[in-house]
Amino acid sequence: MAGHANAAPAFIKRKKLIVQDGHHGGAWKIAYADFVTAMMAFFMLMWLIGATTEKQRKGLADYFNPTVVQNQTVSGGDGLFGGESALKDKTLAQTGMGAFSGFAEKSDPAAGETASDQAALDAALQRLNSELQGKGGESQTMERLLSHVVTKVTDEGLVIDVFDTPQNALFDQDTAVPTETLTQIAALLADVLANTTNSIAVAGYVRFYPVVLIKNPRWDLSAARAQQMRQLLEGFGMKPGRTARISGHADRKPVTANPMAARNNRVEVILLRQDR
Repeated sequence: MAGHANAAPAFIKRKKLIVQDGHHGGAWKIAYADFVTAMMAFFMLMWLIGATTEKQRKGLADYFNPTVVQNQTVSGGDGLFGGESALKDKTLAQTGMGAFSGFAEKSDPAAGETASDQAALDAALQRLNSELQGKGGESQTMERLLSHVVTKVTDEGLVIDVFDTPQNALFDQDTAVPTETLTQIAALLADVLANTTNSIAVAGYVRFYPVVLIKNPRWDLSAARAQQMRQLLEGFGMKPGRTARISGHADRKPVTANPMAARNNRVEVILLRQDR
């Protein structure tokens, strides 16, 4: 008994067994990767919107649009298009994107294709702008004249917008009598347009007139001003046969928030596309 009394005490160590849950897999990693990719695409989109022009954004949108025909030489067999290309000049190119006759390649069998037409219009616009800007650098008078002119490309063609400014009007008040400013602008445009062969359309617009007037001149005045612009262009050398139409639009298409602003008194000279 004495030996047992001197024996070392016995310690019992109890281990708590922790049963861990099973493996959850990597689904969260895939979800996180998708989130990071989406955020990267979002910030790239924001960067593109801020770093590109309207024309460049339209090009990007058309590229990713699944309805855009990518192959312009694919034949349709004997079906809907009778074996012609979907973008051939006389098949589907009658949507306002026909060939620009003054600049389209004559050897191109698909001269009405959108890409070549847009390129021709861009080249024409750049050339006209460079010529106008070059003339503007000749003197302060030319620079003053060009402050009345804006150019743009539309579905109809190349539009040269000539408008009133608060300091200078194109016509005597409420008449179709041209001022010296418009006469000089017409001479400048006739010189530049001589480098093209496209047909010309001239459209007149006027500011809003109060409806209380007994005789509102807006329709007659806008048409008369368009006619006067045509006569000025032809007087400075433009061939009469190039004029396709003359139109007066009254005050129907104001370009400012205030329809009575002088900016709405304007004349548009349009280099028409071939199918216009």
